[in-house]
Parts: sequence; structure tokens; C-alpha cells
Amino acid sequence: MKPADIASARIPGRPAVNPRGDTVVVALSHIDLDADDYTSQLWISPADGSAPPRRLTGGWRDGAPEYSPDGAWIAFLRAVRGDDGETGKPQLWILPTAGGEARKVTDEKLGVGEFTWAPDSARIAYVARVPEEGRYGTRDGVDAGKEPPRRIGKLFYRVDDLGFLLDRPRHVFVTGIDPADEPVKITDGPYDHSAVAWSPAGGLLAFVAARHETWNDDLVSDVWVCAEDGSGLRAVTDGTLSSNQPQFTPDGTGVCFLGTEADDSVIATESLWYVPTDGGAPARRLTDREKYHIAYPGGHVQPGDDGVLFPNEQRGAVELLLVPYDGGEPTVLVGGERQVAGYHRVGDTLALTLADAGSWGELFVGERKLSSWNEGTTSFPMEEITGSAPDGYPVHGWIVRPAGEGPHPVLLMIHGGPFTQYGWRLFDEAQVYAGAGYAVVMGNPRGSSGYGEAHGRAVIGDVGDVCGADLMALLDQALKAEDLDGSRVGVLGGSHGGFMTTWLAARHPERFKAAASERAVNAIDSFTGSSDIGWFFTEALWTNDPAKSPLTYVDRITAPMLIIHSEQDWRCPVEQAQRLFVALKRRGAEVEMLLFPGEGHEMSRTGLPSHRVARFDAIVEWFDRWL
Repeated sequence: MKPADIASARIPGRPAVNPRGDTVVVALSHIDLDADDYTSQLWISPADGSAPPRRLTGGWRDGAPEYSPDGAWIAFLRAVRGDDGETGKPQLWILPTAGGEARKVTDEKLGVGEFTWAPDSARIAYVARVPEEGRYGTRDGVDAGKEPPRRIGKLFYRVDDLGFLLDRPRHVFVTGIDPADEPVKITDGPYDHSAVAWSPAGGLLAFVAARHETWNDDLVSDVWVCAEDGSGLRAVTDGTLSSNQPQFTPDGTGVCFLGTEADDSVIATESLWYVPTDGGAPARRLTDREKYHIAYPGGHVQPGDDGVLFPNEQRGAVELLLVPYDGGEPTVLVGGERQVAGYHRVGDTLALTLADAGSWGELFVGERKLSSWNEGTTSFPMEEITGSAPDGYPVHGWIVRPAGEGPHPVLLMIHGGPFTQYGWRLFDEAQVYAGAGYAVVMGNPRGSSGYGEAHGRAVIGDVGDVCGADLMALLDQALKAEDLDGSRVGVLGGSHGGFMTTWLAARHPERFKAAASERAVNAIDSFTGSSDIGWFFTEALWTNDPAKSPLTYVDRITAPMLIIHSEQDWRCPVEQAQRLFVALKRRGAEVEMLLFPGEGHEMSRTGLPSHRVARFDAIVEWFDRWL
């Protein structure tokens, strides 16, 4: 795989099954390098596989399809690309399933984020940001640089890849689908509201919001319920959880949702909870906190008569579980060395988008494959390995080998988080570097998710040493192979992976011949105040001890260092890169800094395609130069 080959990937989203269970619709996205943008359309398929999927819509960016309960409509989000090449904000559209043209339903200034059908199929609830007057283009001639100053009084006042929050809170709206209908705003106040759900029989809406006294100064968010007109608003959780994704049970008497304890959520499994709709009893956890963690992306739950569907991270896989309401042991419905990227069940029809080590993803019903969008994709296989840390702890990972007999130069690649996982799916990073001739070693050391909560929490307060020992053990295990060259090893990673890249380059200078530290945390002290999450994340994960900061050991780094960062990164702000660059440059070390304009923390995954290709080219060139 070459860097530009990212455009060959076809990525299916979360499927939607019609109420009869015989038809499935899904968004299929890909990169258009000529337009330097992402495009997606809706595709439709018979659930029995009697015909291949066919394209249903022709918009520039169509996604998030959902059938109306009567099956007469498909609602979806559409962002239109203008003649100037700019892609607009997503709006809610509906398409008649009997045939005809799609019609736009909303015209929200900042776009629509999510939506849900009412049981009567005549109304839709949705969430949209409401901009403060005079900001975000609401007044002609007033661009961002001419807006009035912002008065900030909350810790959580901005977020990466979006920007400032307090002057554009999310609110819940309800609109009819008749062209004459006007949206009605259901929620009020300065608070953010999200993840709206409609009760099965109608009459109630549920959503998540932080409306308590210390909102946005802590991590508490509650599940709230109100009538369809916004009256009778009440919290059904008790103000101790960070809640997300509420869904009513089929009989409407309960709400299932995702959540963690709000005071302990930096590294914690996100569990499935249940609470009565009337709030008459405390919320109770349905999944074992130690064993089960919701998978992202695609991390939604679907309550049914027989239990709740729950995608769970498991040793690099994402399996689909059926969790009983009594909190008993879940049943694995879909497992194996693959990842459930999305799903939807209606009756006996379980539609899935599944990815594995050789595919970007395809559409399935049960084990029946319906699509062949990525057929013919060639990839380097993943070889599973397990290392042993100095204390005997097993470290799970993989080698992705390039073509040829070797000996191959080696790249130790480290994921972000740290509470996330590498796993059984085609990964552009590993494929590009293997395509350039490198053996890629990647794994899930302590701190990662997918191996139980204790595995993740083992690094708290000692991230560098605990995670570092595991990574070096995994590397040593990989280097036992005769076709891997232990004298030519590089290290790279982003975010937490960048933290560990800087850390390992300083702690093991004799092992690494080159390094690429990307969007890294390098200086814990300044991260606390400069990052959008630093106010709670720093002390909870690293503590404020300077000895835990990679920058403390910068004088030990001898490997040539490529520092990659985005100018608009608010998760790990650009000062983190600048401090490392200046410290190395003043020492006369081999160092270069690559800065991407207009990008945030997620550039390597969702940034401009041209920037993603340029990033790959720069990393490959760097390691070619030094390894």
C-alpha cells in the first residue's frame, strides 16, 4: 500500500434495517483525492442477498440512514459541496422508499448532529448547536476575527476538532416532516444536550445533559427524560455518572445507557446501565466493570425483548454481545478475529458491517456477506505474538511484515489513548509502512483497553515505565525472528503514542536509530492548562510529577527525531511540539518539525486527504533517511 492508496478504501458505516427486516441501507464512504475531501452515499441491499447492493443516493456526503417506523421514509444526514469546493454543514433529509427525490427538512446554521424518528413516523427529534447571536456567521460581515471577546467561566469550554462550546450549546428540536412544519426547540439554557431517543409508544424523549450546578466544571452528565413538548423535564440518574447514549427498552419502562463513574473515568471501562424511566430506583450496572468495555467507533447499544446488544472490545477484536437485563453473563452473538464496526437488528434480521485484517469492511446479514466493495484488496497479514514483561506479564500484539526475505528494518508503532486498542482490522498505518519495506510491531501494552479494566489502570501514575516495559518486551519478542533487523529499529506514535515515542527515545537511546513523535504529550506541566482535557486528565493519569514527563529526559535523546503536529490541535496543543523541538534544537540534535495548518488532533484519521498523504510521505522519507 502506498500513501495515496488510502483513496481505494471503501468504508461502510452503521447499517439500518427496514421494519419488515428484508432490506438494509448503509452509508459507504471513501476519499476523493482530486476534490481533497471525503464523500459518501447511501447503498441499499435485500437482506437475503438475492441481489448485490446498489447505490441509492448521489449526494456528496450522505450518511447516518434510519428508516421511519412505518418504512415509508429513510431519514439521513446530507452535507452539500458547493461550487466553491466547500462542503456545507450536514442537514436532515428524508427520502421516500416508494420512489422519488430526497427532500431537505432542516436548515440549521451549524448543522444537525443526530436524530431519531417518532413512533408515528410523522416527526423527527434531532440535536443541533444554537450559535450565540453575532457569532459563527449569524451576522453578515462579522467573521471569526471580528467577533466580540469570549467571557469564560467554565473549565470545559472548548474541545478539539470543534472549537469553543459555551457560545453554541447543543439543543433538542422536534420537527414534522411536512414541508410546512417548523422545528420546535425542546430544551433551553446554556447546557449541552445530546443523544436524543424517543420512547417506543411516543410521549417521551430521553437525552444526555449536564444541567447540574457545577456543569462543565466536572465530568457529570445525567440521563434526562421529558415530554415531547419539553415539559416535565427530570433527571433519571443521580448525578454521579458520566452518561451517554440512552435508549428506551421496548416496553418503555426503562432506559439503557452507557456510563462510567464521573470521578473515575480517565481509564475506566464504559459499562451498560439500566434505570427505570420513572426514576423510581437507582441506575444499576448490567455489564461487569472489569470485563466489558463499549467499542468505539460504532459504540451504540440497542435494547430488545431478549436483552441489549452491546459491541465489546476483546483482545483486538470487537464482538457483539447480548446482555441480559438481569446483569447475567452476556452471550456472544458475533465473535472471532474481526471487528463489528456497526450493526442494527430488526426481528431475526441482524445487519452488520464487519472489518478484519484483510478488509476495510463489508455489509453482512448474520454470516451472509452482501457486499464486495473492497474485494481484491491486497494487504500484508497480521502475525499474532505475545511478549513477556520483566514482571512476567503477557503483552499481546502483532507483526505486519513487508514482502521479501529480509532482514527488514523495524518500526515499533504505539497507539494513542492510552485506553484504546490496536486490533483485527485493516490499518492504513501498518499497511503503508509495510509497503515501504518495514516490519511493523504493534500491540496493546498495559494501559490499553480490551483486556479488562485492571490491564488499563495498571499504568496510572507510572505511565512511561509500565507501558514502556511492556512495549520493549513486545519488541524483543518480535526481534527473535531472523528476518527482522534489530540494529535498524525506529519508534513512532501519536498522542499517548507520541508521549511513549519521546519517552522510549530518551530511556532507550541505544535501541532506536530514529523516531517520529506525533501530536504528543511531551510536557505534562503545560498540558494541564493548555489542553481541552488537561484540567482533569493530567493529575488522574500521570500526576504532576515532572519525573513522569518525557521532556524531563530530552537530553538523553540521540535518535534523529521527526516531530509532527497540527496547528489547531487543542487536545495536545502545538506548544507540546514546540517545546520538544526547541529543547532538541538547542542541543544541536537531529530534529525537524512538520506542522499542518488548519488541522486538529485527528488529522491522521480525518484530516484533509492531501495532508494525510503528505504525512505518510514525510514519515516514510524520515525512516528511509535514517534506517
